[in-house]
Amino acid sequence: MNRKLFSVLLFSFSLGLGSANAQNFARKVNTLIGTDYTGNTYPGAQAPFGMVQLSPDNGLPGWDRIAGYFYPDSTIAGFSHTHLSGTGAGDLYDISYLPATKPFSIGEEPLGLHSKFSHKDETAYAGYYQVRLQDYDINVELTATPRCGVQRYTFPKNGKERYVVLNLAKAMNWDATKNSGITLVDSFTIEGYRFSDGWARGQRVWFRTRFSQPIKSIEIEKTPISSDANGCVAYLTFDADGPEQLVLCTSLSGTGKEGAKKNLQKECSSNDFDYYKQQAERQWDKELGKIEIEGGTKSQQTCFYTALYHAMIAPTLFCDVDGSYMGPDGKTHVQTAWQNYSTFSLWDTYRAAHPLYSIIDQKRAADMVNSLVAFSKENGRLPVWNMWASETDMMIGYHAASVIAEAVLKGLPGIDANAALDECVKTANLDDYRGIGMYKKLGYVPYDIKEPTLGDDWSLSRTLEYAYDDACIAELAKMLGKTDVYKTFSKRAQNYRNVYNPTSTFMQPRDSKGDFQPDYSPDNYTSHICESNGWHYMWSVQHDVKGLVKLVGKKRFTEKLDSMFTYSPKANAELPLFSTGMIGQYAQGNEPSHHVAYLFNKIGQPEKTQKYIYEILTGLYKDTPDGLCGNEDCGQTSAWYVLSALGFYPLNPVSCQYELGTPLFKKATIHLENGKDFVIESQNHTDGKYEVESAYINGKKVKDYTIDHKAMMNGGTLTFKMKQ
Repeated sequence: MNRKLFSVLLFSFSLGLGSANAQNFARKVNTLIGTDYTGNTYPGAQAPFGMVQLSPDNGLPGWDRIAGYFYPDSTIAGFSHTHLSGTGAGDLYDISYLPATKPFSIGEEPLGLHSKFSHKDETAYAGYYQVRLQDYDINVELTATPRCGVQRYTFPKNGKERYVVLNLAKAMNWDATKNSGITLVDSFTIEGYRFSDGWARGQRVWFRTRFSQPIKSIEIEKTPISSDANGCVAYLTFDADGPEQLVLCTSLSGTGKEGAKKNLQKECSSNDFDYYKQQAERQWDKELGKIEIEGGTKSQQTCFYTALYHAMIAPTLFCDVDGSYMGPDGKTHVQTAWQNYSTFSLWDTYRAAHPLYSIIDQKRAADMVNSLVAFSKENGRLPVWNMWASETDMMIGYHAASVIAEAVLKGLPGIDANAALDECVKTANLDDYRGIGMYKKLGYVPYDIKEPTLGDDWSLSRTLEYAYDDACIAELAKMLGKTDVYKTFSKRAQNYRNVYNPTSTFMQPRDSKGDFQPDYSPDNYTSHICESNGWHYMWSVQHDVKGLVKLVGKKRFTEKLDSMFTYSPKANAELPLFSTGMIGQYAQGNEPSHHVAYLFNKIGQPEKTQKYIYEILTGLYKDTPDGLCGNEDCGQTSAWYVLSALGFYPLNPVSCQYELGTPLFKKATIHLENGKDFVIESQNHTDGKYEVESAYINGKKVKDYTIDHKAMMNGGTLTFKMKQ
C-alpha cells in the first residue's frame, strides 16, 4: 500500500467513517442556497469554522454582492480567500487569484479582468467548489484546510501561455486596500501581505502560496496609494507545454509571513488536490453527521444540512498552527490551551447559533468563549462584532455576555468563570461608552442625547438589549456566589419596564426628561429602534417573559401577540431591506423576531407556536439560491432552522431551557460529545401535520412544553406524539 493511500484510509477511520454505512453528509449540502435574494452567502470552499473562505467573486460591488458572489451575475473576477457569510456589510475579499490565457477579458472598471461563467458548469457542496471559466476554457476547483486554500486549474491544451493573476489592489464595498506586497521566494513559491481598512479597521493578512509547477516569469505592477504604500497586481506565467493541471496551495496568517509559512508547511505539505478535497469532505461529514435525520422530503433534508453547514462556517479560526494570534492591541499572543476564534456576529448569533454549539460542539464553544474573554482583556471591553483582530463596533448590546454566561451555566469545559464575569461587569460599567452611563443613571437610554460613542441612536433597542445582557450577567454572578453583583445586575435587568408605555401598550422611546416620544407608531421604522419597529422590539424581554405578561396584562399581551402575526403592513408600505420573510409584523429575515413564535407556549397556547413554526420552516426556507428570506448573519438564520426543525428552541439562552415547537422530521439523532445520543422521534408523523398532542422525555410527560439542557445532555429520547 502506498503511503498516500494509507494516510487517507487512516484519516477516514480516525473520523469513524470507515464503515460501509457512513453517510456522505457533505454532499447533502447545497452551498448555493442563500446566494440570491437577501441571503448574502458565498458558495466556495471552507473547512468547518476555518480561517480560509475560498470563494469566487463576481468582481462588482453592491449590497447584493456583500459575500462577493451573487447568483444572478455571470462574471467571475477572482477567487479570494476571505469572505463574510450573510452579513449586511461587505469586507475582506483578500488574496484574490484568477487563471487566464490571452487575450484577457477586461471589463469596464470596477470589473476589470474577468471571465464569463455558467451555472451549468458549476458544482458546490461542503468543502468543494468547481466552475469553468468560459472565456479561457479553464476549469477551476477549490477546496480548503482550516488555514489554507487549495486550488486546481485545468488549462486547455491549446499552446497558449498560461497566466495566474494575483490581485492585491482590488477592493470592493467597504474594503479599501492600504498597502500590499509580493515577494518571489523560489521558483515555486511567493509570499506577501495585504493591509486594508474597511468594516474591519487595520486588517492585516499575510499569505504564502506554493505552485505545483515552476513559475516561468513574474511581473508585478504597483499602483501607488501613498508615498509608502502600494496596491500590487502580479502576473505569473507558466509553461504552455507543462502539465495541464496547476495546483495552488495558499496559507493565511494574521501574525506575519512566518506564521503563513508554518501554516502552509503544517496543513498543505503536498500538492495533492484530491487528498485535501477528500480531507475537507470527511471533516464536513464528521461535523454534519453529529445530527442524523430521518424522514422529510429530499429538499427538506438539503435545507437542513445546508443550514447546519451555514451554522458551522463562522465564527472563524484566527490563530496559527502554533497557537499564535494577533490581538486587537496589535500584539502577537500565543495560546496553546485553546484555539482563538474571530468573526463574532453577536447581536445575531447569541440567540440560536451559540446555543446550538453548546449542544453539539462544546469544546469549540468553550474556545469561542475564551476568545471573547481574551479579546476583552486585550481591547478593554467585550467585542460587539469583531473580526481579524478588529472591533467593527457594528450593532448594539454587549451580547458576548450572553454567550459567556450560557456557556458557564451549561458547564462547558475549560473556562475561567470568574475572569469571564469580571470582563462582563467591566464592559457593562463603561459609563462613557454607547449610552451605558445614561442607562445606569436614568434606567434607560434617552433618545434626545447624543454621545460621541453612541453612533446610531437606537435608544429604545439599546435599553432593552442592555437589560437582557444584564440579566445574563446576573445569572452568571448568582451561579458564582457573587451576591452583590447579582443584586446590581438583576435590578438593572428590570430596566425594560422603564420604556413600557401603559398608554400605548408598547415599548416606546423616552427623552432625558422622562417623556415618551410623541406621535409614536409601532408600525414605523425609526432611528430609535435598531433595524426593526415597535412591534418587533415589544418582545425583546426574553429573560422575564412572566414579568412582561404581568406588565402588559395577559389579555392584552395575548391580543398583541396574535396581532404580531396577523396585522400585516399596508400594501403600499415601504419596508426596509431587513424586514423580509414577513408574517404579519413578524420578520423571519431579521433577528429580533426569531424567538417570538415560541412565546405562545408561555401563555398556554402551544398550538399557535406549532402553527407558526411550521409555517416558517416550510414556507420561508427553500432548496434554491433564493432559499433564505433574509441575511444569513454568520449562522443565526440557519441555526434557527436547525433547532426549530428538530423541535425545540432557546427562547432565553441563559435559562438553559428550550421551548418545544414541532418536529419537521420523523426522527433525529444528536450524537453528543460525551458519547451519548439524544433522539427526537415523532409518533404518528405525517408530512403536512404539525399539531402536537403531547411530548415526553424518556417516557415522562413534558410540562409546559419546556425541557432542560441537562436532560438533553444526559441522552435519551424526546418523543412528540402528533395529533392524528
